[in-house]
Amino acid sequence: MQVNSESILSVKDLTKSVQVEDKTLVLLQALNLNVAAGESIAIVGSSGSGKTTLLSILAGLDLPSTGQVYLKNQPLHQFNEEQRSQVRAQHVGFIFQQFLLINSLTALENVMLPAELANMPDAQVRGEALLAQVGLADRLDHYPSQLSGGEQQRVAIARAFIAQPDILFADEPTGNLDSKTGQHITDLIFDLNAKEGTTLVLVTHDAKLAARCQRQVEMDSGILTEPSALVATDDLGKDQINSKNINQSESETQTPVSQEG
Repeated sequence: MQVNSESILSVKDLTKSVQVEDKTLVLLQALNLNVAAGESIAIVGSSGSGKTTLLSILAGLDLPSTGQVYLKNQPLHQFNEEQRSQVRAQHVGFIFQQFLLINSLTALENVMLPAELANMPDAQVRGEALLAQVGLADRLDHYPSQLSGGEQQRVAIARAFIAQPDILFADEPTGNLDSKTGQHITDLIFDLNAKEGTTLVLVTHDAKLAARCQRQVEMDSGILTEPSALVATDDLGKDQINSKNINQSESETQTPVSQEG
């Protein structure tokens, strides 16, 4: 996928704390992050590390305690819920671990819903085309209860892409699926992501899934870091990496994304 150097998502000095009885619980320590348009990035970390909290703030579902969050140059940290909702409708797609389909709607109706809310004139045509792309052309009129877990997640993927979002947030999209189905879902996400040119921000604890992304960052106890990359140029060749770079890679295994904490 072509990556645009222009930043689609920018975070500066972001923190998140919550009050629990008489104590302050720090969920995210001051962090900075920039995501380029068209980039795929994985946020990895163990359960409770803060990665889902970060994703919620990046997507405008929650507000930071302090700091700045810009999505498509829109200051989400300054917006109320209605304003953030408008930004999400215009620019954001979601894929959740729990599928979150509406049980009273058919597969096609679930997929069409975001497009209809955005007043897209070709919602049904595009919905049918996307369901065909994820292999569900014969399941248009089926309800979620009539679909397997993998089929429900494929409906959720089609729904996420129908409004042609600029950025797609995926939270453990294969977490409720068996390994074979999860692999198929992963292939679909990256295939559609490449075809649509959408920026992908993926939260996962699955190392293989994270490795499919162009870039990885790690959450640990609310601190965001990015592993150092040791890159050999074509001129040097694989066996002629600069000794200075080797020494640096041995002494610094991680480069903080955040300039603080």
